[in-house]
Amino acid sequence: MPPHNPDKRLGIIQKHLDPSQDKSHLHNTLLGKVAIITGCNSILGIGIATAHKYAQSCAKAIYICDFDDSNLAQHKSDLTKLYSNTDIIFRKFDAADEKAVKQLVKYECVLGLRFDCYRDVINTYKRLDIFFANAARIGNFFIPDITPEEFMETLRVNTLSAFLAIKHASPAMQVICSEKKDAGGSIIVTASVAGLRSGAGGPDYSASKAAVISLVQTGSWQLSGTRVRVNAICPGLIETGMTEAVFGTSPIPDEFDWERDGPEEGNRGKDWTVESDEAVWRSFRGCECGFVSCV
Repeated sequence: MPPHNPDKRLGIIQKHLDPSQDKSHLHNTLLGKVAIITGCNSILGIGIATAHKYAQSCAKAIYICDFDDSNLAQHKSDLTKLYSNTDIIFRKFDAADEKAVKQLVKYECVLGLRFDCYRDVINTYKRLDIFFANAARIGNFFIPDITPEEFMETLRVNTLSAFLAIKHASPAMQVICSEKKDAGGSIIVTASVAGLRSGAGGPDYSASKAAVISLVQTGSWQLSGTRVRVNAICPGLIETGMTEAVFGTSPIPDEFDWERDGPEEGNRGKDWTVESDEAVWRSFRGCECGFVSCV
């Protein structure tokens, strides 16, 4: 039986983030790169687990961002203690609010062209290599329980935030510097198996993730030739702060392998494989990280 005890589940997840484990397969894959991750506040979250992966892979700097910043300072402290060679910066902003996003943006003139660049990132590090658009919300599961306002809010948070990431990060990734000789970068968006088939999420969540997958396909095509890659990951049922209620109240199938599928190795930090230079030819890849038929 899967561990329904929250403390036991947390222990399993923390084991996957243990820096004493052999992480040699990650060493230097992101050396010198600068990343932005949204949706990082949750203690049990894909965003913060990915930040650990990036730091383990020797990223130069990681911006951890969320609209809810209640845990960001602690995340920064924990990451800084574990990975002293990686700069950790936290920012509070709404990833689906273009005005808020543009507060991080200014116009730069590079070779006579105008680029929308992330002010903090470009001014400080002269480069942006990775944007992981992970901000999301989940609504009610059944159609009668969802109001039009709730439906549109889910689309705003889940889909519009992905659009803004692609729109504003892609030109910033084309800025070069002495340490970055070639333009390019990797944009990763958290989609879901709910965007691929029914039964894995509510109607608003599923529709928003299906739209994200289509958006990533379109973005990948429109950015071809720029060396900016756009990919999506499609996790199955994974325990995060967003899905905590599901794990607390719903039965989980007996065949669900908690030691492998649920925490980090099944989904958390999965996207690092498409950020590294080894994936330079990979743009739109819908990484289906696992299916659970009923949640």
